[in-house]
Amino acid sequence: MAYWLMKSEPDEVSIDDLAAAGSAPWFGVRNYQARNFMRDAMQVGDQAFFYHSSCAQPGIAGLCTVCAPAHADATQFDPESPYFDPKATAEKPRWFCVDVKFTKKTRLLPIGELRGHPELAAMPLLQRGNRLSITPVAPAEWRFIMGLLK
Repeated sequence: MAYWLMKSEPDEVSIDDLAAAGSAPWFGVRNYQARNFMRDAMQVGDQAFFYHSSCAQPGIAGLCTVCAPAHADATQFDPESPYFDPKATAEKPRWFCVDVKFTKKTRLLPIGELRGHPELAAMPLLQRGNRLSITPVAPAEWRFIMGLLK
């Protein structure tokens, strides 16, 4: 099993939205490295921190589990979608997503609190200039953060 941190803007999809839906595709990722994580590395059963980004209080808001393997992100084919990609075709999709299911809502663990722990200094989320919407989380980092959430 691998561990991940997945960022979503809560005005688009929040942890509460995922809880209400039960599960959802992680659509709209338009960064090749983040796409490759979903397409090539994420497996059903992997665990992820659900991170609220680009909001007044960014931070970990809950947990989710990968529940379906990578598949073509349908938004790339929809001309009405902000994620439409005219170069993508059904035969040669450019963008992929995994489905995630709601696991648990947690207390909000703000980025400032995460930055305060030297045990997390190597986390990609905390590196200067990192803007990826999906990043791996080391097992030791996962355990440490889970301890903070208890």
